[in-house]
Amino acid sequence: MADNESPLLIKRYASRRLYNTETSDYVTLEDIAGFIREGREVQIIDLKTGDDLTRQYLLQIIADHESHGESVLPINVLTDLVRSYTTGVNSVVPQFLQMSFEMLRDGQSKMMENFANPMAAMPGFEAMQAQQEAFLKAMTGGWSGAGKMPPRPSEESSADDLDEIKKQLADLQAKLSKLS
Repeated sequence: MADNESPLLIKRYASRRLYNTETSDYVTLEDIAGFIREGREVQIIDLKTGDDLTRQYLLQIIADHESHGESVLPINVLTDLVRSYTTGVNSVVPQFLQMSFEMLRDGQSKMMENFANPMAAMPGFEAMQAQQEAFLKAMTGGWSGAGKMPPRPSEESSADDLDEIKKQLADLQAKLSKLS
C-alpha cells in the first residue's frame, strides 16, 4: 500500500482529458495504471457531474492491456465473469475475487519477507533458534565459577559485542544467500 492514505484524485474534463490534481498536469490511462502499480489508490471524478468514474476507467485499463497481448485473464475466467452478470441472484463472485486477490497480496508479501530472511521459511527454524539460545545460556552459566556471579560488562563493551555479533550474522546471511 502507498504511504498516502487519501486516493490520488483525477478529474475528467468535458474534453475527456484526465487531470492529476496533485501534480497539476494531464495524465493518460497508462499513467494511471502506473500509479496503481506503485500502490496508489486512484479516484477518477467527472468534473461537471461529480460522478465517480473510477470503475469505468479501471475496466478500460484492463481491456487495453488484454487487447494488446498482455493477457492475464484466461478466456474461461472472462466467460465466468460475464455469466456472473447475467444471474438474477446476488453473485458471490465479487467477494470471491476480492478475497482471492487479498490472499494473493498476502502470499506475495510473505514471499518477499522470506527472500529477506530465507532461513525463516525453513520448517523448525524457531525451535532451532530456541535450542541455540538455551544451549548458549547453559554454556555461559558454567563460566560463572563456584557460585560467583561474573562481572557485569560495561554498556560500551556489550554494544561492541553486539556490533560484532551483527557483523558475523550479516556475513553468515551473505554466505547463505550465495549458497541458495
